[in-house]
Amino acid sequence: MSDETSVQVTEIPEGAPILDVREDDEWEAGHIEGALHIPLADLPARYDEVPLDEDVYVICRTGGRSRRAVAWLNGNGFDAINVTGGMGAWNLDHGKPIVSETGDEPWVK
Repeated sequence: MSDETSVQVTEIPEGAPILDVREDDEWEAGHIEGALHIPLADLPARYDEVPLDEDVYVICRTGGRSRRAVAWLNGNGFDAINVTGGMGAWNLDHGKPIVSETGDEPWVK
């Protein structure tokens, strides 16, 4: 989709809603604290959990799945924005914090 909205990690406003569309094992290894987790395959069944009245920043590992999620969400009335570079850009490139569900040191899987 050519009119897709994308932002760099550094352009996400403080406190903005973030939707992580990675798989469960990726989420458990490391994710952004406070993010909403809905795996891409589950999105059509769980879209009612996504905020409808504000911009939602969608993230995955590198940007492919989030790009598809943004296209689907925007086609269904949401204001979704793709996070360029995904979790790799968030944590590895910019050193932004992540947390894990396992008690182990969080990492981007």
